[in-house]
Amino acid sequence: GSGDGQGQILQRFPEKDWEDNPFPQGIELFCQPSGWQLFTERNPPTFFVAVLTDINSERHYCACFTFWEAVESAQPQSHPRNGEEEEEESSSPVQPAQLFAPKSLVLVSRLDHAEVFRNSLGLIYTIYVDGLSVSLENVIGNLLTCTIPITGGAQ
Repeated sequence: GSGDGQGQILQRFPEKDWEDNPFPQGIELFCQPSGWQLFTERNPPTFFVAVLTDINSERHYCACFTFWEAVESAQPQSHPRNGEEEEEESSSPVQPAQLFAPKSLVLVSRLDHAEVFRNSLGLIYTIYVDGLSVSLENVIGNLLTCTIPITGGAQ
């Protein structure tokens, strides 16, 4: 209708808040700063990092990787009223308008490692789009336990 929609969280890891690091409320608002809208063309994936500051002045880096998925249009198709046009139209099937909805993968961290975030979200996106038979829980678990060396520090 109006073109604007609301984002919703479909899945999150961990499923419950950690005591020392609660899930940021309203994160879906930061994923699409211009609003959740449907498009008639598939846009290329985008990546950005937003920095959120909590009530204790601690920074949270929210890396957002957005891609567009095809959805069926919910708009009703118009039917011609003239009998002659109706016969011509009935010989070809009515094609619903193709629309694309944004879907965002978000990684929230207290560390500022934008390139690691981009690569991690890119890996999750590839697994999702290619339909690989790897559970996202295992992939995310492996990413969370991966040690990132400090620049110039010991391996």
